[in-house]
Amino acid sequence: MTLIRLPGLIDPHVHLREPGQTHKEDFDSGTSAALAGGFSAVLAMPNTNPPLTDAASLGLAKAAAKQKARCDYAIFVGAGAENSTAAAALAGETAGLKLYLDQTFGPLRLDDLGSLRAHLSTWPKDRPVAAHAEGRSLAAVLLLAHLHGRSLHVCHVSRKDEILLIRTAKERGLAVTCEVTPHHLFLSHEEAPSIGARRAEVRPRLASPADRQALWENLAVIDCFATDHAPHTSAEKDGDPTPPGFPGLETALGLLWQSVDDGRLTIDDLVLRMHTYPRRIFGLPLQSETWIEVDPDAAWVVRSSEMLSRSGWSPYEGMRLPARVQRVILRGRTAYEDGRVLAVPGSGLDLRGSSPRAWSSREA
Repeated sequence: MTLIRLPGLIDPHVHLREPGQTHKEDFDSGTSAALAGGFSAVLAMPNTNPPLTDAASLGLAKAAAKQKARCDYAIFVGAGAENSTAAAALAGETAGLKLYLDQTFGPLRLDDLGSLRAHLSTWPKDRPVAAHAEGRSLAAVLLLAHLHGRSLHVCHVSRKDEILLIRTAKERGLAVTCEVTPHHLFLSHEEAPSIGARRAEVRPRLASPADRQALWENLAVIDCFATDHAPHTSAEKDGDPTPPGFPGLETALGLLWQSVDDGRLTIDDLVLRMHTYPRRIFGLPLQSETWIEVDPDAAWVVRSSEMLSRSGWSPYEGMRLPARVQRVILRGRTAYEDGRVLAVPGSGLDLRGSSPRAWSSREA
């Protein structure tokens, strides 16, 4: 067995559902799933219950993560209608500011221009801003970020017109980066019937085959691959109303490795978009003595019953993937090996809470 060593992967977009919805996922199950997928660090989104919009709510999430997380992490603060000052005061403790400008799961959505401008003018310019923005909302936030002289990271780009707009913005010198999910690279609305109409609900929605092809044709524009791991239980996905979102931490690398095998991606492409660029965009410290080992010949079949995520289902159920993570070394200690999570709850470190100088010596 020949193993390929890669740096620890970083997922800049996950939903770990804590506080408030731990029946779907929590920092324990979510970071266990992350390790199984080769991720040594994850950035968690703020659309929890309550949403993370101030020091008190962020403190709830940080307390849970400190007790439970098995890989390293940082947590976003959410932009609300009236919390621009409170959010900005938390910038140094967070992964960044998350703007929700289109329909999503949960109550965090900015509908008025004044609130958006307040956040863009108040949030420190040296700290990241990530936006869920589609179509016209994307055009609006690109312009406003540029007018405020600040960079912008666009989450889960899914359509041709959006990736082409970002390409043009980059060519014109705008400070913009973007991410694309595996499900938008490998699925379209044509696969929805086989997944199940309700289970195929996700935001942004699965787009057309032409949109999917445009993402591949503009790979040079894509800075990150991010899972947008958004777990809901199978009962919730089959219910009415249906919450949008897919689990994705445990399948992302295997899915993308298909495109390494067929020549659309290289291993270097994966490292750039799953380690180097996420770390650079979000200003994350180096995880010392951290790497993963992948068996490129360990084909496996996706079975949700064998997964560590609490969601209990996968849109890729029954799919054969060509490669699998065999081991994760986190700060010099084996955190995951041969299907077993060895890192203990609470051994993951807050990338925005601890002294990076101390990480290499901390016992896991």
